[in-house]
Amino acid sequence: MILTIDRQTTHWSITLNRPDKLNALSAEMVEALIDALDTAAAAQVAAVSLQGEGRCFSAGFDMSGVEQHSEGDLLLRFVRIEQLLQRVAGAPFLTVALAHGRNFGAGVDLIAACNLRVAAPGTTFRMPGLQFGLVLGSARLARIVGVREAQRLLETSATFDVERALRNGFIEQVAAPEQFAEVQAEAVARATALPAASRAQLLAVLRASEFAQADAELAALVRSAAVPGLKQRIDAYRHPAGAGQAGTASTPAQRS
Repeated sequence: MILTIDRQTTHWSITLNRPDKLNALSAEMVEALIDALDTAAAAQVAAVSLQGEGRCFSAGFDMSGVEQHSEGDLLLRFVRIEQLLQRVAGAPFLTVALAHGRNFGAGVDLIAACNLRVAAPGTTFRMPGLQFGLVLGSARLARIVGVREAQRLLETSATFDVERALRNGFIEQVAAPEQFAEVQAEAVARATALPAASRAQLLAVLRASEFAQADAELAALVRSAAVPGLKQRIDAYRHPAGAGQAGTASTPAQRS
């Protein structure tokens, strides 16, 4: 199964289950996540947590087979990822990211979209989309860490560690993976502290700015991805000149 879901009455725990691909976000996984979130909303759960099986939370956009995609196919995949992120950010329940390992691109965006972001010691994050001209999650990152910090991270595609993420507010808590169950329990207690109607009203007010900017962020993504030559830009990013000679090239899943 591409996802494993533990469904409890008050909360669901969703695990990205492609450890052999570092939980890279394939089209199938994105659609499965959207469906799971919509179903959780219909079930009126109070909280949903997301975590990854294996070595990391997610290595981001799954670039395997990109050569066979048309530019239209790629555009649609990025649009569906942005729509997934908007569902997470605007969900009628508390969303919790439980991150570990080395995380990239759209995987980091998925963490950023969650209300509560927790990471294990040693976790790292990198958002290299602008290296191939893609604007995805940039405004959301700026709302979390501030415009100047977001600009520093995005301009340089810098890898930032859990200590920096804690300082700039990208994550709120550091916890070892064996403590994730305890973190989930605390999140559920927090999510159920108010009556369901009051919680829904609170979330609607707090997320008003997210909803207001949703269309603009989707439009910015589409404009960036629709610039002709997306496949070539991705290929140039995946296979930079001289990378093989230097021995620094990484796998497609690790570079997205």
